[in-house]
Order: sequence, then C-alpha cells, then structure tokens
Amino acid sequence: MKLRVYNILKKTKVEGPGLRYCIWTQGCSRHCRGCQAVHTWSHKGGVLLETDDIVDDILSQKDIEGVTFLGGEPFEQEEALASIAKAVQEQGLSVLTFTGNLYEEVKDTELVKYTDLLIDGAFEIDKLDYSRPWCGSSNQRYHFLTDRYSEEILEKYKNKVEVNISESGAVFINGMGNFDDILKKIDLTKLKI
Repeated sequence: MKLRVYNILKKTKVEGPGLRYCIWTQGCSRHCRGCQAVHTWSHKGGVLLETDDIVDDILSQKDIEGVTFLGGEPFEQEEALASIAKAVQEQGLSVLTFTGNLYEEVKDTELVKYTDLLIDGAFEIDKLDYSRPWCGSSNQRYHFLTDRYSEEILEKYKNKVEVNISESGAVFINGMGNFDDILKKIDLTKLKI
C-alpha cells in the first residue's frame, strides 16, 4: 500500500509527547484560511512511499516514543495511515493523529482505532491560540483514546518550533507558533551551509 507524503522528520520534539517520528501527509481538501501548511494541500505533490518501508524506517529509529501524523489531512489517506499506526502500536510506540475533522466524524475509522491521542478541529484563524500544546486555535480538542496519555501531559509541554536546514539549504520549520514572525527574525543570509 502507498502513502502520499509531503515530508518525514525522523526525530522531532515539538510534534507531540516525547521524541517522535513525524509524517506530513500530502493532500488536503479543507484549505483552512491562515493554514501554515498550504504546501501540503495539493493531492498531486509529495512522493508516494510504500507503507511497509515507512514502518521499517520507523522501527529502525532509536529512542522514539511514537509517531505523529499530520498534514495535509491524514484522514484523506486513512487506510494507509491505519496500517502504519497498527504496526507501530504493536511494537509499543504511541500514535498521535491531527485532523481538521471532528472526532465525531471519524470515531469509527481504523485510524482512530490505532490512535492514542487525537487532536481534532479545523484551524480557525479567528480563534488563533498558541497557549495549549500542539494546537493553533482554541476550537481544537484533545481526545485521549487509550490510557497511554491523559490530560496531565498537557501541563508538561508548551508549544515550540524547530528550524531544520537540509544539506541543500532548504529551511523547514515545524511545531506550533507564528512561523511568519519567526522567519522575520531569522536572517537566512547569515547562515553558513
């Protein structure tokens, strides 16, 4: 089975609890106003990867706590992500899934069945709020679907961002925060790569 992927970050500390393997899916039909991931909207972009290869890569990582799915819209590729989630959960890793859908709309899916923490709700720029970990607007909700995590974890984490620079010089910012303000403060012309 194949998954259309925008990006994979094999180790990140800002996309959920602990050190995580993060997969940005490619393709989203929502097009939320103010979205910071407009480059993930196209259903034709990204690369197609075999889910078995992704699972093998995840399981080869050392010291990760789990996997995070975001996008794009993960539920637009629900079957492929559910197969990955099931495989990694069976190996003791946690799964965090972000969605613009409401929990009530996706609660009976296979992906939810293999998700420990679901963060739901479309980004709403009029409700911009970075005060809670991993959320960008106040309408977004946490759903603790297994006993792996509870609301207590929300006190342990704050929103943060990471700036990654590839060998080719491409800049990739991830996490939750005002990316436009961050880019204004970074003088990329001074970076030596």
